[in-house]
Amino acid sequence: MSQDRWDPEMRAFTAMMEERGRAFPPVVLDLPLDGARVSNDGPGLTLAAAGGPKMAESGDRWLPIRGRRLVSRVHRPTTNTALPVMVYIHGGGWVWGSIDTHDHIMRGYAGASGCAVVGPDYALSPEAPFPQALEECAAVVRWVAKKGAEWGLDPSRIVIGGDSAGGNLALATALLLRETDPDLQLRGLLLNYGVFDSRLDTASYGEFATGHTLTREKMDFYWRCYAPREADRLNPLAAPLRADLRGLPPCLLHVAELDVLASENHAMEKRLREAGVAVEATTFPGVLHGFLRAMGHVKASDRAIAEAGAWLKRVLA
Repeated sequence: MSQDRWDPEMRAFTAMMEERGRAFPPVVLDLPLDGARVSNDGPGLTLAAAGGPKMAESGDRWLPIRGRRLVSRVHRPTTNTALPVMVYIHGGGWVWGSIDTHDHIMRGYAGASGCAVVGPDYALSPEAPFPQALEECAAVVRWVAKKGAEWGLDPSRIVIGGDSAGGNLALATALLLRETDPDLQLRGLLLNYGVFDSRLDTASYGEFATGHTLTREKMDFYWRCYAPREADRLNPLAAPLRADLRGLPPCLLHVAELDVLASENHAMEKRLREAGVAVEATTFPGVLHGFLRAMGHVKASDRAIAEAGAWLKRVLA
């Protein structure tokens, strides 16, 4: 594997995380995933807890969602007014990750934009296959739109965001709500290196299939966990590159250059523009999939947070 194209800070951060990972058993892509989740998520938990700005108010709130109690993390950078809100959906291939692994990212966005951030801890696959996570995320957005004022939120100003599998769920949630809740008007979608199609044969899959953190093998496993029925992998709510994208709110796409998902992110930008959706897109050179987790360590990650913060201010104004 050549790292010649890697941002030097990305290289250093990746080496640091690999060193932290040696304290845990190797991640094995096999069921059950309980042990693998500890090994996958564990090295980054201290980083996520310590990074990012401090909030005026942070806490976990429980919601009755689809027959279970779903916890959502709520960050408010200030408490003296009802704040616009981004519902931010964490990544992790639908199989791992949590509101704890992405806590610093959520606080980073809240600090950069001045908006509140709500992070739903949706059910993971394969225990909860498609469409359960999607339905749960949509239910959280509906709750925020109807009762968000109870949490000091402005329910008339909502953005949905997410990274990787969370970017998939963010876009799919917007598509689902477009059909089920046409009166719920979203202000925007923040889509970070999202999973947008179930194809594993694009140019970037060929170029970055191995050696760049997210591999073709991992994505094949994630898809089989999230959508075990092959027919579901063609559903536009699972693979939104296949959807009718008309009528979506303005989108900000952040793409990692050295990522198996780069091609489908560029294709999504093109499809959104063709559908008449306002799009801003930035490809960050030399960085890997998941680079936002390196905020505070990689300047490109900090630039992405700042750029998204400015965009959020505009669309939520």
